[in-house]
Amino acid sequence: MTDTPDTGYQVLARKYRPATFADLIGQDAMVRTLENAFEADRIAQAFMLTGIRGTGKTTTARIIAKGLNCIGPDGQGGPTTDPCGVCQNCVAIAQGRHVDVMEMDAASNTGVQNIRDAIIETVSYRAAQARYKIFIIDEVHMLSTSAFNALLKTLEEPPPHVKFLFATTEIRKVPVTVLSRCQRFDLRRIEPEVMIAHLQKVAGLERALIAEDALALITRAAEGSVRDAMSLLDQAIAHGAGETTATQVRAMLGLADRGRVLDLFEAIMRGDAAAALNELGGQYADGADPVAVLRDLAEITHWLSVIKITSDAADDPTIPPEERTRGRSLAERLPMRVLTRTWQMLLKALEEVNLSPNAMMAAEMAVIRLTHVADLPTPGDLVKKLQSPPVPSGGSGPVRPSGGSGPLHAPRAQAAMPRGNIGGAQAALQPEPGPDLSLYPTFPSIVALIEAARDIKLLVEVKTCLRLVSYAPGRIEFQPTDGAPADLSQRLGRALQLATGARWIISLANEGGGPTIAEAEQAQRHALEAELEQHPLLQAVKAAFPQARIARVRTRAELAAEASAEALPDLPDPEDMPEDWDPFDDE
Repeated sequence: MTDTPDTGYQVLARKYRPATFADLIGQDAMVRTLENAFEADRIAQAFMLTGIRGTGKTTTARIIAKGLNCIGPDGQGGPTTDPCGVCQNCVAIAQGRHVDVMEMDAASNTGVQNIRDAIIETVSYRAAQARYKIFIIDEVHMLSTSAFNALLKTLEEPPPHVKFLFATTEIRKVPVTVLSRCQRFDLRRIEPEVMIAHLQKVAGLERALIAEDALALITRAAEGSVRDAMSLLDQAIAHGAGETTATQVRAMLGLADRGRVLDLFEAIMRGDAAAALNELGGQYADGADPVAVLRDLAEITHWLSVIKITSDAADDPTIPPEERTRGRSLAERLPMRVLTRTWQMLLKALEEVNLSPNAMMAAEMAVIRLTHVADLPTPGDLVKKLQSPPVPSGGSGPVRPSGGSGPLHAPRAQAAMPRGNIGGAQAALQPEPGPDLSLYPTFPSIVALIEAARDIKLLVEVKTCLRLVSYAPGRIEFQPTDGAPADLSQRLGRALQLATGARWIISLANEGGGPTIAEAEQAQRHALEAELEQHPLLQAVKAAFPQARIARVRTRAELAAEASAEALPDLPDPEDMPEDWDPFDDE
């Protein structure tokens, strides 16, 4: 498995670096494709290897380089997927000193001049010792745009003795023009079962005793990266004296005991704030990081949510059997709505902890919030509870105001009224030929005319400053309020004359005026709210939320009017339109 000579202590990630395709773990699909390509002599001119950190991208590139240039122990071999590891080419490539295999770190050589010096100016020369001249570029996505452009022509038509091997963790940052010229391989995360077996094998070779649950913790922390797992295993072996236990690994990783995190989670779900704070404080005293505890709570919440969807998720080999049993039990008892709400609150809590000057205080406040929310009904349960009181017969919605008359529900004559911009642009108002004042039988029809013309200033003044004394078509008498403009009667008369084509007599009175339209609307609103206060559904809402208040009341007529205003206009009848009519032609 090792491809480097024994020159003293080596970290496990280097000591057990795969030397052949057979040593690669968890990449069966890629290995099978490469083996078929080598056997059929259909080897691509460029390979793009992508995946997360530590899955073996650069190692795979070196194995391919060895396979392409291996000549076998007898010096007569050809390209192979099973390099011998003993010929001069294999040894030199493994030690990183082969003259025809050039490795380049794109993170340190991002410019076009680096590409020109390292590749473009040397690519035309044949290999000095090996079969192929090979360029390995690690983290290729770090190259600049100009460097990629400089590489394109060579990459599209390389000499037959040249092969390119690219590795990247950010495949989306690589230009499509480069990807289209490469054979792409996606290296997968290593599955937990495969990783644990590999770590057990390495621990055995190192004659190290390490508990299985400790290996499970290392596997979970590595998140599918073999290099990370090997580094953590190296550290765990050095950390333990004799047999390395899960407790030692947990302390090494700064993790809270998962069993204790489950205890904390159960206390939160019971709504027991005191027990939850005591458990959190105990974990903090034992050295657990508050941020790590909240992350573990979020991980458990996600795990339980997935178990509710698919029970197979409980069979995760990185989780001890007793924790799997507890997980299944919690998943059965907790509704999905509670879990999703907990997840959202934990995400918010993690943001607060990172911003807080004291992480423990922020974590305690988050736990307190979670315990108080845990026993609250979900929105769906609350709606069901509120709908349980019997609804009076004759209607299930808000009670309609009696009569249907008054300023809020005045009949409008908009269809028969000419539209214009009263006051703001009075010249736009065109008087009707032969004024017919019977179109405006009531004062609300005048208000509707002003509203339809969208003269907001005049409309507000008519509603708030005018106390109507008497009305007849062509004649209005009103009592102005204390704050009424002095010229309200003149502007109203002039606007109505231009709008209707008839002269209106507007007179003022010192008394006898009724309430303004705004006052009448407010009084009717209060009456409607008082009536709604007696509705069983609203009483149930206030019983559940004592601080709730009515923000706005809309009648069915108002809702229907809003819906009608938002509706799209009907298209003309096609039979009445010319044959060449185009509804999308503005001309």
